[in-house]
Amino acid sequence: MIDKFRESVRATVEKVPDGASIAVGGFGNAGVPRTLINALCELDRTGLHIVSNNAGIDPTGLGRLAGEGRIRKFTGSFPTNDVFTRQLMTGKAELELVPQGTLAERLRAAGAGIFGFYTPTSAGTILADGSYPARFDADGIPVGYMEAKEQRQLGGRQVVLEHPLHVDFAFVHAHRADRLGNLQFRLSARNFNLPAAMAATHTIVDAEELVDVGEIEPDHVHLPGIYVDDVVHTDPGAK
Repeated sequence: MIDKFRESVRATVEKVPDGASIAVGGFGNAGVPRTLINALCELDRTGLHIVSNNAGIDPTGLGRLAGEGRIRKFTGSFPTNDVFTRQLMTGKAELELVPQGTLAERLRAAGAGIFGFYTPTSAGTILADGSYPARFDADGIPVGYMEAKEQRQLGGRQVVLEHPLHVDFAFVHAHRADRLGNLQFRLSARNFNLPAAMAATHTIVDAEELVDVGEIEPDHVHLPGIYVDDVVHTDPGAK
């Protein structure tokens, strides 16, 4: 029988190498997989490309990753972590700024096998014309820019082409998980956890409750186990 429960958080996260790209679920403080992020820090992983809605809240979650200088590049909508901002403006990190809805759809597209989509969001702005700074030198002078996007007219509107956002790993926090990896989220904690799991080659979940198959009613399965590889129990101290 398939069993995706894992006993050791550290051994499960150990498969994530330096330099990996990781989509991390959460929105503000809701649904953040802190147990997995803490294990990543304890394993001393560095040079990471983090994909998430926001760059964490100091000093926990992604805020801890930033505070310990482990983020090489951040792709997301709100890089509002003070430590990460200082690192970005002194040449120690890189930024790809993505509108929130576009971020969700790029992750979903990766999981759904969609090769690209057009959206009016960011059309005609510096996010689309190649003039938005992505890297700075030690003095805060821009030295690199986000790539320009293909722009065209569709239905009488200017739109840009966006590409799917594939990642090596996803870190996801769930309310309940069964042995097959089926997940149930609680209220707003569903947020970016669902598309993050879909976009990854390998998805690791920390769940508050581990239950047997059948204990999550079919209508309450928010993400099927086909997207999940490993499930560990949430460290109560990380909640």
